[in-house]
Amino acid sequence: CFHVPYSALTMFLSTDQKERDSATAYRMTLEILGTLAGAAIQGQIVASAHMRKHCLDHGNVTAGPLGSNGSAEAEIVKSEVHSQDFLSHSKEVYMIAAGVVGGVFLVCTVIMFLGVRERDDPYTAKTEKQIPFHQGFVQVMRHGPYLTLTAAFLFITVAIQLVQSNFVLFCTYAVDLKDHFQNIVLTILVSAVVSIPMWQWFLQRFGKKTAAFLGISWIMPFTLMLVFIPYVAVAYVVAVASGLSVAASLLLPWSMLPDVVDDFRLANPHSKGHEAIFYSFYVFFTKFASGISLGVSTLCLQFAGYDTSSCKQKPAVAYTLKLLIGVAPVAFIITGLLILILYPISEDVRVRNRTCLEELRKQGITSRTMEDLSNV
Repeated sequence: CFHVPYSALTMFLSTDQKERDSATAYRMTLEILGTLAGAAIQGQIVASAHMRKHCLDHGNVTAGPLGSNGSAEAEIVKSEVHSQDFLSHSKEVYMIAAGVVGGVFLVCTVIMFLGVRERDDPYTAKTEKQIPFHQGFVQVMRHGPYLTLTAAFLFITVAIQLVQSNFVLFCTYAVDLKDHFQNIVLTILVSAVVSIPMWQWFLQRFGKKTAAFLGISWIMPFTLMLVFIPYVAVAYVVAVASGLSVAASLLLPWSMLPDVVDDFRLANPHSKGHEAIFYSFYVFFTKFASGISLGVSTLCLQFAGYDTSSCKQKPAVAYTLKLLIGVAPVAFIITGLLILILYPISEDVRVRNRTCLEELRKQGITSRTMEDLSNV
């Protein structure tokens, strides 16, 4: 309900492509800053839950030869009470964190509602006849550039989500970096925030398609490096490099989607008001990619013998996590980039579309002016 109209607002802030790209860069920068702030706020609130030791050693609790079962049973009961206290405390602090983050969310929503004004794009004259949703949906789904862009970033998003959803388990059970996990994640987010202005300059200088290929492929050698060289120093180097690709994967699709909408507008000048369809189904496919990554991860870990109640996992689980962090994301990224090669909107096409839409806007403004004069 929130993400679709919020994302589609980019098309209604300005008719200028550079201004929309700049707005997208600001939006993604603040989104990552918000993620960073949310992680810091929630991390401080729930820190006490993670500081408690809840993995107790039961291996030394054995029954003695002279009937010392009473002490063993007492240790088990004590362990169960400790576990219940830990779960109760964890539930309490997470509820507090959820309330704080939810309150911040409401405040930001009110600010956006009161501070943003939509602008109508006069690339075509207003018409009283509205095109039905299903007809507009069919037109959008037949637009080649949209399908290519969505399919490419579907695979790329699956790759990024695989890394994100399994990174904490990877650091805990595969490479023994659990004490550095939070710092590594903060390093990735800071690197992403700092690099977004660089990618914004790069896409304006060399084009969005080139920026997408370079930025997204950048992460592949570094994820493999972390799998094969799991040292602390290497992990932080990989975090900085991964932040560059995370920024590109967040910025580029939302910067390229308005160009696809412009191309559709030019191909269908009398079909107006389909921006929400473009954005809603792109959001759907990104959420679908998240579901795919979670499903694949869950099935693979289940087959490997992952036990959620155990503090130590089998070697097969560590091997599976290395595949989910290293090989699988690389395969998905390569597939997505191969599809992206077919993306037809180059910089020349984008400039041509901008020029043609400007002509249509002038004609639309002239038509509206003539209608207003005739009604006087």
